[in-house]
Amino acid sequence: MRKDKPSMTARKVALVVVTLDAKPGMDSVLPHGVVPATEKLLVASSVVGTRTVRWTRSPKSIAVYEAFDWMLPGEFEAIADRKAFCERQVRESIGAGTTQVLVLGAGYDTLGWRLAPEFPDVNFFEIDHPATARLKAKGVDAMGQRNNLNLIAEDLGKRKLADVLKNNESWDQRARTIIVAEALVMYLPAEAVRDLFRQCAAVVGDGSRIAFTYFPADGNGQLDVGRWSGLMLWLQKLIGEPWLWSIRPEELGLFLRELGWTDDPAQAGSTVKHGVEFYAVATKSTAGTT
Repeated sequence: MRKDKPSMTARKVALVVVTLDAKPGMDSVLPHGVVPATEKLLVASSVVGTRTVRWTRSPKSIAVYEAFDWMLPGEFEAIADRKAFCERQVRESIGAGTTQVLVLGAGYDTLGWRLAPEFPDVNFFEIDHPATARLKAKGVDAMGQRNNLNLIAEDLGKRKLADVLKNNESWDQRARTIIVAEALVMYLPAEAVRDLFRQCAAVVGDGSRIAFTYFPADGNGQLDVGRWSGLMLWLQKLIGEPWLWSIRPEELGLFLRELGWTDDPAQAGSTVKHGVEFYAVATKSTAGTT
């Protein structure tokens, strides 16, 4: 994360969501209502103007993203799959009795804003770096606050998740919760990833889940997003948002068990790569962490 600057990646992902809606066939993949809400949020938060949104929906914008898809094969359309995956996990979890939703590194995602009115008995929380969260809050204020949506501006690189939530009177660490970490863990150092999973297990009740996406590692333990991995690592470092963490899919289960979670590959379809990412869902282990 660039120091005190809103996330460029969060802006890009939100714009890609809008562009995908203009690509034939993708409207059936994207969650219902996500595109108009994202457009409104981007403009209301002053992240972009209406002219940028109009251009983003143009055939030229689609062509640009498709032209650069060679660097991350399949990732353009896979962002729609990723949004659908996260929303599906939240809805299924709520259907199973979850009463809290926590989105980490929320960026300009609209899941909480859209679902909060539909599930008034569920508390939604979002945490993101203050530079991005301030813009998000401005947009939400303009679009209309939700009584059960809590926006928290915190740098989890400086404060522990447990400490942040402890000071929020609406948070119940005994409640069944689903945590969403979409395209987040790859931006954290290895020990920070381990610490985050430990903290997540400590602040939620029994039966809670965590849904996340991650980049795979190759046989040498190096991040692997295809033949242009080196170029992408360099570009991400150049914009100040480097990719730092990855893991071999076959090692994920043991990794999670050591940190208080039990992997549920059948639920996530984790043997399938979506673009350059894998998806995962884990349930809080009753035995705790090691």
